[in-house]
Amino acid sequence: MRLLPTEIEDVKLLETERFGDERGYFSEIWSRKLLAVDFVQDNESLSAYGVLRGLHFQKAPYAQAKLVRCLSGRILDVAVDMRGGSPTFGKSVCVELSGENRLQLFIPKGFAHGFSVLSESALVQYKCDEFYHPESCAGINALDPALGIAWKIPASALLMKEADRNWPALAGSPLYF
Repeated sequence: MRLLPTEIEDVKLLETERFGDERGYFSEIWSRKLLAVDFVQDNESLSAYGVLRGLHFQKAPYAQAKLVRCLSGRILDVAVDMRGGSPTFGKSVCVELSGENRLQLFIPKGFAHGFSVLSESALVQYKCDEFYHPESCAGINALDPALGIAWKIPASALLMKEADRNWPALAGSPLYF
């Protein structure tokens, strides 16, 4: 397993290896030696082609760091820097995660997160270092043109929850971090 840099210093890619033989394979997917985060909860979602989930985050004091992987299918996983005063505020990291490439994206606290499903379906799992607190849930509009995110889904095929469509644009969002 290797930790790889992205365009934003604190966002990391984890590259995992598979060791296979005639019985199948073995793969280490996370180790505290490589990524010293105290995860407390694992989540899983199954989504169909065209689904766009996000961009979500939890406000302090319940902000979450996440480690995201796609078990089957393909997604475009996105992290947007929401940290006020950061030189990369409003910038994003966009990475294709799949069951084939076995990449994982580590998203630290202070980032909004979302993904679009590029395959017929996708099974996504992510670890969080803080429990879910509905009263702390917030977001920014994933379709905000100022973010410049190409979600790789035609507008006619896009499936979004109404609440996600109604999050404010980045410019209209308070600074939470």
